[in-house]
Amino acid sequence: MADAADKRVAVYIDFDNIVISRYDEVYGRGRFMADRTRSSKAPKAEDTTNSKDAAARATVDVGAILDYATSFGDVVISRAFADWSAPANSQYSRQLVNRAVDLTQMFPTTGSYQKNGADIRLSVDVVEDMFRLPDITHVVIVAGDSDFIPLAQRCKRLGRYVVGIGVAGASSKSLAAACNEFKFYGELPGVMPAGRLEPDPKATPEPTAAKRPTSRRASKPQEAPEPEPADRNESATELLVRALRVGQSTSDDEWLHSGGVKSQMMRMDPTFSEKSLGFKSFSDFVKSREAQVEIAKGAPAGRLKLRESATPES
Repeated sequence: MADAADKRVAVYIDFDNIVISRYDEVYGRGRFMADRTRSSKAPKAEDTTNSKDAAARATVDVGAILDYATSFGDVVISRAFADWSAPANSQYSRQLVNRAVDLTQMFPTTGSYQKNGADIRLSVDVVEDMFRLPDITHVVIVAGDSDFIPLAQRCKRLGRYVVGIGVAGASSKSLAAACNEFKFYGELPGVMPAGRLEPDPKATPEPTAAKRPTSRRASKPQEAPEPEPADRNESATELLVRALRVGQSTSDDEWLHSGGVKSQMMRMDPTFSEKSLGFKSFSDFVKSREAQVEIAKGAPAGRLKLRESATPES
């Protein structure tokens, strides 16, 4: 992580692809489209509840994707492509906006599900950005389609380091070979294995009927109220654990330099400040988290690692 300070990262997410692939990974190939077709036929109340529960267990952890991207450097472009009017995608819009991800709307041109529209638009945007912004050093493509092989090859020819992220079982081996580095979504730090997913109501809040506009006048977009912030100390602890988990996943050494860890935390959450939490130094902050972090004794000083007992909820 120490050499990531001068790197600039662009992240492009084929959001339809990652949502559908994750759902199929959890429930079986082709299940997303089958369940989507079935749910469009005026399901009973109990079927709707089951459908929501199923979607929750296959939730995509957007934060894990973006956290991993920051391990390569500062994320200066983050863009997600999808039909954001579709319920499967719209439930993520708030958390994507909160992470400063640009939502690119892909309007359906026919009654059937459109796949290639996002692929083409994403590819065009990437190539345009590469020529327009020569300081981009890393390109992260979140998709698994073999259609992106020429894009990965072109980015490499333009001197960019290409990182691919896709869902196991739905990612092309040829695409992985075309990238400098490829990571399966389920292997990202903090992502629970598909068989042990738990619904996360904070990540995918379901709109209630009371919140839906009842008239054309009431349909004017309004800024949703910000949720009550969690305890700042707990949030800082979680951020530290996430940064260590990301750092250890991208390093050959489980011991990380404290300076690199803090830089990683700042890339993940620029609002972090140990002084605002009442600590004189980052070292003091880390020492107060000994339940989650182990500090190396002796030389070399300032090295940390995540304790094996630390969990994502710690």
